[in-house]
Amino acid sequence: MPSEKVLEAKKAQVAELIEVLNGATTGVLVDYRGLTVEEDTKLRNNLREAGVKYFVVKNTLLRLAANQTGLEDLDSILHGPTALAVSDDAVAPAKVLADFAKENETLEIKSGFMDGKVLSLDEIKTLAKTPSKETLIAKIMGSLNSPISGLARLLSTIAEGGVEIADLVAKKEAEAQPAQEETPAEAPVEEAPVEEAPVAEVAQEAPVAEEAPVEEAPAAEETADAE
Repeated sequence: MPSEKVLEAKKAQVAELIEVLNGATTGVLVDYRGLTVEEDTKLRNNLREAGVKYFVVKNTLLRLAANQTGLEDLDSILHGPTALAVSDDAVAPAKVLADFAKENETLEIKSGFMDGKVLSLDEIKTLAKTPSKETLIAKIMGSLNSPISGLARLLSTIAEGGVEIADLVAKKEAEAQPAQEETPAEAPVEEAPVEEAPVAEVAQEAPVAEEAPVEEAPAAEETADAE
């Protein structure tokens, strides 16, 4: 009969496994028999770099934890050495383990689960072919690169000061609108010539009255010579 202390330790381990299973988005179980120390170290490093937790687990304890988390279907594969890889990244565990197994045939993928549902081997293989979260983020960021660059420049301009946000928004909207066709300049309107009234003929001046010739008085006849 196991001592009470041993039973308490097992209960604590099961409780810890239950927390791990409930907290993981995805988990993959593998049989690691045949891996050398060097290969096992490399596998652990690969998983650690991908943010995946990896540890060897006893089948009896994992079975108890699986039965309390809705993963009873794992019971059939819980024999032989078992290691568990879990992560909040849905793709990482399957991808890292599948890639490693291509070069190390001794590593056997036994089963897995995602969001509380046991996965078949085919589903795990399909999951392993899905682009990683980093790859998907890179693709999304690449497609949004131009708008983000514009936003970065906008924020930089605002941070430097001296520019009103309203002005920047107005400028951005103006750049987004298609160039409008220039409206042709209106032809100058020709003004109708104004007909000048005919200049009134200048009245002829009345002829200056000719002055009547002044008749000189005849010179007085010279007086007879003095006698």
